[in-house]
Amino acid sequence: MPSAPTTSLDLTDPAVVADPYPWFAQERSRHAVAWHEPSGSWFTFTHAAVSAVQRDRRLGRLWTDREPAERLEPFNLLHRNQMMENEPPEHTRLRRPVASAFSRGHVERLRPRVRALASELLDEVDASRPFDVVEAYAEPLPVLVIAELLGVPRSHAHDLRDWSQAIVRMYEPSPDESVVAAAVAAAEDFAALVRDLVAVRRRQPADDLITDLAGTELSDDEVVAAVVLLLNAGHEASVNVFGNGLVAMLRRGLRPGPDVAACVEEMLRFDSALQLFERTATAEVELPGGIVVRPGERVSALLGAANRDPAVFERPDEFDVARATNPHLAFGVGVHFCLGAPLARMELTESVALLFERLPGLALAGEPESRGTFVLRGHRRVEVTASGGHPEERDA
Repeated sequence: MPSAPTTSLDLTDPAVVADPYPWFAQERSRHAVAWHEPSGSWFTFTHAAVSAVQRDRRLGRLWTDREPAERLEPFNLLHRNQMMENEPPEHTRLRRPVASAFSRGHVERLRPRVRALASELLDEVDASRPFDVVEAYAEPLPVLVIAELLGVPRSHAHDLRDWSQAIVRMYEPSPDESVVAAAVAAAEDFAALVRDLVAVRRRQPADDLITDLAGTELSDDEVVAAVVLLLNAGHEASVNVFGNGLVAMLRRGLRPGPDVAACVEEMLRFDSALQLFERTATAEVELPGGIVVRPGERVSALLGAANRDPAVFERPDEFDVARATNPHLAFGVGVHFCLGAPLARMELTESVALLFERLPGLALAGEPESRGTFVLRGHRRVEVTASGGHPEERDA
């Protein structure tokens, strides 16, 4: 039997972090799945392999507390009780109480409020000079929306953004001591706020999701973990998809077409916010290419690589605002399909449409500043000008 293919792809290499897609293309041309010794896991590069990993129930999310466990308990506590870090039946029990809040009908009822919040944020922008569209618009909008849905006071919006960014940096390869310390402190502060809000809602119920969760069979730790997950996931996905997609469009002189929802799907595919999602085998599994994964071995689904697979997407490295067929995997598939996908899609459609409606001459005002992270890919700062004119007009 031939030996399994291997890859030495360095996910911490600044060149890979800056633009992983040429590296993914090289790997994908050689193998669908390969062993990555530095991380001790299998990397999957094709759409078929990544999809298979996410759909196979024998490949699960099995949370293992980060070490040293005592010091990292605030961080571990939030994760071991999250639906994303558990498999059925625990996953089902944790997911069910929040699923109704993200049903299509409920999300549609939120659409006018999302549009109003987006308009308020743009009203505060001084469009006569360059501004950071991430700080002024992309970051605050999803935080305000999910906080309002949950029942977290708007005055905590800035704290939520800071805590979220500190926690998610722990998902990157080999976080350093400063990242670990910041994540533990953020987890502690975040949990304390949510516990206080849960206690208040038990005394004074309101029309929000924290009240609903506080009245379920979930324990306090599970309610806290659910709220933190929803705030983090609701913030990070929307912010990074918006920033990545906007930069891609403005660099190419593109504008959304009549079907803004189709443009949003392309933003999700073209430069995925979540690049890596890890699973662990609970039984022997055979992946594409004849690779056998043994119990206890880890598999990393590289979503960005899957979303540029030429076997599935015509002209995969081209940003097509009207792409008709777009089976991207940005929100995952299977039991862990992103619960907030309908809300994220609606938020992005409304915010992108309104931005270009209000500021049709939008253009980059400098080189965007990357967050410098691989797993959660995004921009820290994107300076734009509202008076740049359409690129074709500027070149005329």
